Amino acid sequence: MKKISYGALAALLMTASLAAPADAANVTVRVEGEAQTLVPLTAVATDAAPVLVEGANACPGASAGGALHKSVAGELGGSWGGFGYLLKTIKGETHDDPFPADPALYWSFWVNYEFQNAGVCETAVQEGDDVLFLVDCYSGSGACDPRTPLRLSGVPATAAPGSAVTVTVEQFKTGFDPVANRTTTTPEPAGGATITAAGQTVITSADGSAKLTFSSTGPVSIAASKAGRVRTAAITCVTNGADGNCGTQLPAGAVLGTGTSGDRTAPFASFARLTYLKVYNRKRGPRELAGSVTPDPSGLKEVRLSIMRRVGGRCWAFDGAAERFGRRRCGDWRSFAIGDRADWSYLLPKRLGKGRYAIRAVAVDKAGNDSVAKVVIYVR
Repeated sequence: MKKISYGALAALLMTASLAAPADAANVTVRVEGEAQTLVPLTAVATDAAPVLVEGANACPGASAGGALHKSVAGELGGSWGGFGYLLKTIKGETHDDPFPADPALYWSFWVNYEFQNAGVCETAVQEGDDVLFLVDCYSGSGACDPRTPLRLSGVPATAAPGSAVTVTVEQFKTGFDPVANRTTTTPEPAGGATITAAGQTVITSADGSAKLTFSSTGPVSIAASKAGRVRTAAITCVTNGADGNCGTQLPAGAVLGTGTSGDRTAPFASFARLTYLKVYNRKRGPRELAGSVTPDPSGLKEVRLSIMRRVGGRCWAFDGAAERFGRRRCGDWRSFAIGDRADWSYLLPKRLGKGRYAIRAVAVDKAGNDSVAKVVIYVR
């Protein structure tokens, strides 16, 4: 069960002075209230215009708070205080200040199905992000369990009548890292979840999968639910390709299913401050690696790094889990994930020592496309 300290919850609710980037981004927003969906999955284009302006306080438009503000046309409420902006009301549903109540309900939010440890106005959003607001429960005494969402995948944008469609449901386990003072998120199969669609009800197997078959054409909502989890849904459109259904009968602004998109172009990663074949003094070898990834219509899934060190004929590869170099066969690339932000950085435990370093950054989008950027440097 997730345990959040008051300090961590305060971090969740606050908006720091760091401003979110002002770049526009196409994202999706969904809001799940206590008993019903307040905002279905909705496409939103953020911009630089600040929202929730109150005196010297303002929420950047290109933040999770800015995306929410657009998705509900400003129908939200909260207050600015010592912790920044405290979100209390969305479309008339209020869950007030959790302090000092125990247990207490409050508005939580997730980005790309990761629990967020910062406030709605501190958290920047980028192209392709999925932003989810839900009603969570906080307890310092264990009086209530935290609420985590279900994720539905494998829903195609279109499906043929009579054909079988396999969808998958995941649930999430959260934990608390006391060293980093942050909540961690881990996905796992959601066995025993209930899938309802077009008059049929199916229970997912242990691996979280279920098969559906549609006979009638037109838009179909596929909903997933499970006790103790936050509901989710997606839309597919059943068509034979010549009936004129899909695209013309969907409600305005509806977001289709999560099947493979038409995106075949990978995002491009680049390095900042590292120059190809540059030679560094060993006392000034790089410690922080950083760079950026170009926007992608499918959204950035993850950035991965691999660092290969060579001295003479011997090679070592950096292990992201152990945070140290280990002996490897030269050319045996091992990569590790460092996050899903377009402006990425990774801090090594110490400066790079003597040797030749081949460093690769891999950018992977949500459609499965990837690209590799490589730089070679020397430390002497």
